[in-house]
This record gives sequence, structure tokens and C-alpha cells, in this order.
Amino acid sequence: MDGGNRSVVSEFLLQGLTSSWEIQILLFLFFTVFYIASMLGNLLIVLTILSDHHLHSPMYFLLANLSFIDTGVSSIATPKMISDLFRRHKVISLRGCVTQMFFIHAVGGAEMVLLIVMAYDRYVAICKPLHYLTIMSLRMCSSLLAVAWTIGLIHSVAQLAFVVNLPFCGPNEMDSFYCDFPRFIKLACTDTYRLEFLVTANSGFISMGTFCILMVSYIFILVTVRKHSSGGSSKALSTLSAHITVVVFFFGPCIILWYQFSKMQLFWYTYALLFEPFVFLSVYIPTRKNKTQNENCLHSFEN
Repeated sequence: MDGGNRSVVSEFLLQGLTSSWEIQILLFLFFTVFYIASMLGNLLIVLTILSDHHLHSPMYFLLANLSFIDTGVSSIATPKMISDLFRRHKVISLRGCVTQMFFIHAVGGAEMVLLIVMAYDRYVAICKPLHYLTIMSLRMCSSLLAVAWTIGLIHSVAQLAFVVNLPFCGPNEMDSFYCDFPRFIKLACTDTYRLEFLVTANSGFISMGTFCILMVSYIFILVTVRKHSSGGSSKALSTLSAHITVVVFFFGPCIILWYQFSKMQLFWYTYALLFEPFVFLSVYIPTRKNKTQNENCLHSFEN
């Protein structure tokens, strides 16, 4: 195909979730309710941690940042998906599509690295409790958070570098309700086999690398706790179990999403929006039950 016919596509048509009006209404109500609940839950965690000086500790600092990042993860594609439910023509511009993919991978990559940081925090708390506050100082936590965002941005920029100059000359219909790299690349009017491999390898490396590091860390911590069982360790272990649950709920949807099981896309969003924010709350609530000076805050979560 000659150069004159290239790069004529300026927008993409998203097929969305369903064409049934009745189902669209149900999906609109469902996703709107749980999206708002997700935002309020995460923001409540952040504001409570910021306002209560008793919670100015490394674990809560990281938890607040995790909740903040989760608001970003949920807000990148969900609002447009909800608004598109009642639109006959679900359109996104080429620039908007690229922007959406950039933030999905930047924020998602940062969250993956932050989960590793939180695993390290639990390792220090359980295995080196006497040196916990010295090792996990505010400076150290801030530096690790900066590293998480840097890695997320590098990962996202690397992904965009592969696809930003791709020519698009039609078709422009994307079998999805948001933009992702695999479907985006398939619409390019050029041979993309090697490109698909590079993009998949890049995401696979950071995803599987993070997951393996987390699993090895948790296994090591569990073995250490079993050897040195104590009351303090059991309390720290209760927060560790919540962290492991967060990891499962985070990487489960990622696997479903990346392997592009189109029939599972609705399940992925239901899974992520419905459960993940409440798992974050499960990290917060157990560790608050022993703090009598904050009973009112605890009741606000339980009501």
C-alpha cells in the first residue's frame, strides 16, 4: 500500500459491551454504583490516613498511595465506558486512544511495583521488627514510591515507542470498550507480528516478574513466621493475608485482560470494580480494630 493511503484513520469505533438496551441500562446502574463506591472507598482511606496522625506510619503511607493509584486505574477507562453505554456510535480519537493506553500502562505499572514495595514493608515488619521504623523511614518510602512511578512511566513510554508511528488506513473498528495495545496494533496496515511479540514481551516481563517476586517474598515471609511464631507476628500476618488477596485480585483481571478472552471482558471489569477496592479496605480495617482512639472511623467503614 502506498504512502498516500496511509494514516487516514483519525478515530476508532468501539463495539462496547452489548447492543441490548435492557442490558445497557442494567450495566449502567451496576457500573455507576460500584464505580462511585470504589472512588469513595479509596478516597476515604486516603483522607482518613492523612488526617489521623496515629496512622502516619510506613504501612499506612503505602496503603494511602495504593488507594490513590487505584482511583486512577479505575478512572482511566471506566467513565467513558459508562457514558458510551447509551451511545449508538462509540468513538474515540486516535490521540485519545493513545493517551488511554499510556495511562493504563503507566499507572498499572506503578501499582505493580508498589505492591512489591508493600511486600518488602511486610517483610521488614515481620522479619526485622526492631529495625522496622529505621529501615522503612519516610525518606525510604518516598524514594521507593518514586521508583515505582518511574518504572511505570518507563514501561508505558517503551510500549508507546513501539506503536506511536504505526500507519492506520482502515478498518477502524475495535472489538472492545477501551483501547489496548494488542487490538490497536492489529488495526495497523502493516506487518505487526514482531511488534506484537515485543509489546507482549514487555508487558509480560513486568507482569510476570512482579508476580514472581511477590510470590517468592510471601513464601519467604510465611516460612519465617512459621519458624518464629509469636503474637506480634500473627498480627502482622493478618495484614499480609490481605496483601496477598490484593495481589490475587489485581493479577487475576490482568491475566484475563491480556489474553483477550472477549467474553470475559465484562467479568474483568465487574471483578475489578466490585471487589478490589473492598479488599483494600480489608487491609485497613483489621489493623484499626486494636486502636480504641479511632473507633468512630472504624464504624464509618462498617456502616
